[in-house]
Amino acid sequence: MARVPAKRSERSRKRILDSAREVFFEQGFERANLDEVARRAGLAKGTIYRHFDSKAELYVEVLVQNSGVFLERMRRVVDPKHSAHEQLRRLARFYFDRYTSQLEYFRIFWAIDNQQLIGELPANLVAPVTEVWKRALCLLAEVIERGVAAREFAPCDPWLTANVVWVGANAVLQTLEVPARRELWERDVARVYGETIDLYLRGLTAQPLAALTSPRTSMTLTEAEK
Repeated sequence: MARVPAKRSERSRKRILDSAREVFFEQGFERANLDEVARRAGLAKGTIYRHFDSKAELYVEVLVQNSGVFLERMRRVVDPKHSAHEQLRRLARFYFDRYTSQLEYFRIFWAIDNQQLIGELPANLVAPVTEVWKRALCLLAEVIERGVAAREFAPCDPWLTANVVWVGANAVLQTLEVPARRELWERDVARVYGETIDLYLRGLTAQPLAALTSPRTSMTLTEAEK
């Protein structure tokens, strides 16, 4: 009998997370409210606070849970049968597709950079977000490291280079939320993103890129790459 409350608590937590996922992904962090989360979960609002101290904590928990799906799909894109150049391109296409079609999945990284808005996050919340970030960067760093080992890429620090590529790619994608900045380019975001990846590949390559690879980065995934 002692286990019943624990099971009931576990079920309530799951209902809260499922409802919060719907609300946050529909409305974003700012507009979402816990009254709506409680209504959809069929629970009293006070029950939410028995599981989570704040809206920010609930938000981060939702994003961390969803990150597992994202990281697994990202890992599947990295196919060793392809050259390091092509693996990097495939990662870039995957990232562009997921960012532009499932923006809320990427709010996990936004959460750390916008703590003034959502409230200062305690270390125990920052840690899992940082871990997701590191795991994604590790996948990219592994591709770069293999490229260096195969002499496709010039010698470099794979971890540092992965961070540089990550920052550049995200800088382009974040303009999707800043129309004024995009207008300065007079170019489509997909095109600028593709040019950015090509620029990094030209900098990384150990010999002329044209001799190694195919066409310029396409931002459309094939079914096999999804």
